[in-house]
Amino acid sequence: MTEVNRRRFLQLAGGTAAFTALSESIAKAAAIPAGHHRGTIEDVEHVVVLMQENRSFDHYFGALRGVRGFGDPHPVALDNGKSVWHQSDGTKDLLPFRPEADDLGMQFLEGLPHSWPDGHAAYNGGKYDKWVPAKGATTMAYLTREDIPFHYALADTFTVCDAYHCSFIGSTDPNRYYMWTGFTGNDGKGGGPVLGNDEAGYDWTTYPERLEKAGISWKIYQDIGDGLDAAGSWGWIQDAYRGNYGDNSLLYFNKYRNAKAGDPLYDKARTGTDARKGEGYFDGLRADVLGGRLPQVSWITAPEAFSEHSNWPSNYGAWYISQVLEALTADPKVWAKTALFITYDENDGFFDHLVPPLPPRSAEQGKSTVDVGPDLFAGSPTHVAGPYGLGPRVPMLVVSPWSKGGYVCSETLDHTSIVRFLERRFGVEEPNISPWRRAICGDLTSAFDFSRKDSRPAGLPDTDAYEPQDNDRHPDYKPTPPANPRLPRQERGLRPARPLRYAPLVDGSADAKAGKFTLTFASGKKAGASFHVTSGNRTDGPWTYTTEAGKSVSDTWNSANSNGSDGSYDLTVHGPNGFVRVFKGPGKAAGPEVTARHDGDDVELAFTNKGTRTVGLRLTSGYGGRPRSFKVRPGATVRHTVDLRASRRWYDLTVTSDADGSFLRRFAGHVENGRVGVSDPAIATA
Repeated sequence: MTEVNRRRFLQLAGGTAAFTALSESIAKAAAIPAGHHRGTIEDVEHVVVLMQENRSFDHYFGALRGVRGFGDPHPVALDNGKSVWHQSDGTKDLLPFRPEADDLGMQFLEGLPHSWPDGHAAYNGGKYDKWVPAKGATTMAYLTREDIPFHYALADTFTVCDAYHCSFIGSTDPNRYYMWTGFTGNDGKGGGPVLGNDEAGYDWTTYPERLEKAGISWKIYQDIGDGLDAAGSWGWIQDAYRGNYGDNSLLYFNKYRNAKAGDPLYDKARTGTDARKGEGYFDGLRADVLGGRLPQVSWITAPEAFSEHSNWPSNYGAWYISQVLEALTADPKVWAKTALFITYDENDGFFDHLVPPLPPRSAEQGKSTVDVGPDLFAGSPTHVAGPYGLGPRVPMLVVSPWSKGGYVCSETLDHTSIVRFLERRFGVEEPNISPWRRAICGDLTSAFDFSRKDSRPAGLPDTDAYEPQDNDRHPDYKPTPPANPRLPRQERGLRPARPLRYAPLVDGSADAKAGKFTLTFASGKKAGASFHVTSGNRTDGPWTYTTEAGKSVSDTWNSANSNGSDGSYDLTVHGPNGFVRVFKGPGKAAGPEVTARHDGDDVELAFTNKGTRTVGLRLTSGYGGRPRSFKVRPGATVRHTVDLRASRRWYDLTVTSDADGSFLRRFAGHVENGRVGVSDPAIATA
């Protein structure tokens, strides 16, 4: 880091007024209206991607108002019956905790294990219950608005994605390969599959090469550090304030390593600012913005100290992000047609409670209507078999003139979604993205509104002062978990929600004579989805199911005293955006069944009685209102529409039977109608 930049950083990090200067970069970006010409994605002329390091969604935003965080009303249950928040260290449970250090956003919080072996150990075959043994107690640490006010201000002003996952269960490089190439060499060619930060030299085609061939301009913005060394590593040096921390993973591909000056792969991926010569990190970016040279696609990689990788402070990253915004808004006409994606390559070892979508490992663990082979690693002497991903949720902030207003976007996304956004905008296909990922992950267009007039930006929150200790490396800060843990409270209040394409359904059907229970999964006509199934009385789960848009898949469970069950069934299904279905009942007694369908702005329930005597069914809503009772004769069907106006199209409905105390059906989720909604009110009151 040059002395000029050191002094500037210390000034910016020195107090309330200086930190307000950081927030002014947000206000400036929010004040510039969008360039509405066609009212479509074609209005985006520049896409910029800043991928930071190693933070999970709950770790940063679990306490943020209106996202699926600590107030999630429907967390997955572990095999022991406790919620997923209760992660055991072998003797006691740990829950998310805020470390007690002062000025937490400036602490050098310890880094945690984040490789393939410990990642799969934490997942534990999808049971998701070994985070503390695999990662350590700090896995449960989280930050709040008080700690990272700049990050929260970005979320409150633009759009935050609360179902965005890293692509790979493991470390930095494979996740960045998904962002830059659509996979991590899963087909075994060109040096893949790469399961760690091996950096051995690879030969499959990258997306920037495809852009170059198609005549789409692109560039990497970085500090060059000490350049490419004899071992083939680039830019990661002892001075944490120079270089790119090795995060330009394109430079682990042989074509880039061997490129010479004058070759586009050299000129666009191996050049940058040189802090040794007094150049500022953002000089090149700002000059290109002001000079009308900003490429159609750009990626930015930060020096180690500003990457947000533990043990570096989160608020060093806040300063860096603010300077990126300052550079991009230097010419308002350029920002009016620019979209900036700010995300994180992986979660480090920090816990996130939302179990990611996973491809079924075998027919015994689920089904899919689309091929999952490219997403399963067969195993090796050094790495256990398992799915490549999806990985845990990481933050994604969509910062642009078309994503203002403090929205939440809850579509399932991952790093390949960035590539797919570029596909949609520039028409350059990436064939390495697997069919399974294309089926369940969106293309990030759901985070934008290209048709509306310029939205009014949300007000910026107050921010506290912070000050860096110095510009040196520091020992790890290792927080101590509280002796009496309890689940944190999430900020109260709602957040406007982007419309999604989901219309999922899961139907249950009991075969009392055979002692079997069948579930049928479908995600709707417009979007595919992944479903995660757990059982309250079996030991052989969980199971995962994927349905492409417009398709369905079914599977059957034997409820006759097998795998720990007691002759009954007890299955819970989790899907996208808070979708939940619960099916409980006796295994060998015919009785009622209930189905739920999204109907306009409401939910239609159908009560069917397969038994031999009339049953009374009781319907209650988790969002309030009087219970309703229904009498259903043998062989009859009774229909009832639930009005969701009061709950803003969210529902949480429970049906019980007077004929059998073990019978229960529960239906929770959100009805999509193509219009803007609000975040789940149940989160706001949890």
